[in-house]
Amino acid sequence: MSQPACFIFGAGPFFGLPVAPGPEDFILAADGGYRHCLSVGLRPHLLLGDFDSLEDLPGDIPVQTFPVEKDDTDTMLALKYGLEKGYRVFHLYGATGGRMDHTLANLQALGFLAQAGATGYLYDESYTFTALQNGILSLPAHKEGIFSLFCLGPEAHGVSIRGAQYPLDKVPLSPFFPLGVSNHFQGNPVEIQVEEGCLLVGWERESQPDARS
Repeated sequence: MSQPACFIFGAGPFFGLPVAPGPEDFILAADGGYRHCLSVGLRPHLLLGDFDSLEDLPGDIPVQTFPVEKDDTDTMLALKYGLEKGYRVFHLYGATGGRMDHTLANLQALGFLAQAGATGYLYDESYTFTALQNGILSLPAHKEGIFSLFCLGPEAHGVSIRGAQYPLDKVPLSPFFPLGVSNHFQGNPVEIQVEEGCLLVGWERESQPDARS
C-alpha cells in the first residue's frame, strides 16, 4: 500500500491530472492554484500564499496568508508545510510554464525535497520531472521517447545509465555541461544511478517510475 502523498497546485499553466489524488492524500492550493483545483472538481484541504494572483478567497477552506515580500515562493511554502506534516511524496501541478524564473525555482525545489529525504514529481504538459539523490531511479520500458538528466548542485559522481540508447558507466556529471540531455528509450526499462550527488531527471510521460535510495 502506497503512503499518503501531498498534492500541490501552483498558479502556472495546468495540463490535467496524470496522477490524481486519492482519499488519503492531502491537497494544497498555492495561491492561484486554487482555480486548477476547481477546474477538476477538487476541494483543497488548505489554501496558502500571498494571494497576488487570487483575489476572491473561499470562505469554507482553511487559509494561511503570507506577505508578498518573503524569501519563499508560494510553492516552496507549500512544500515546507507538507514536509512539516510528515509527507514524503509530493506531486506538483501548475509549476511550469508562464514565468521562466518560477519554472526554474520549482525545478530547484525538487532538489530541495530530495535533500530532505522526500520525492517530488513535477508535471509539465508532456514531461514528468523528479530529483534523484544518492540512489537509483527506474523508468518503465517505452518503445520510444526521450528522457534527460542534469546535475543539480555540485558535480555528481558515479552517474550510470543502463538500458537506454546512450549508456553511462559511473561517470561524473557537471552542472555546467548538459551531457545527459536527450537520451532515448529503446523498448527496455531504463535505470539511472547516482552514487554521490543530485540529478534532475525528466522523461516523456507514460507511467510513474520506481525510486529507490
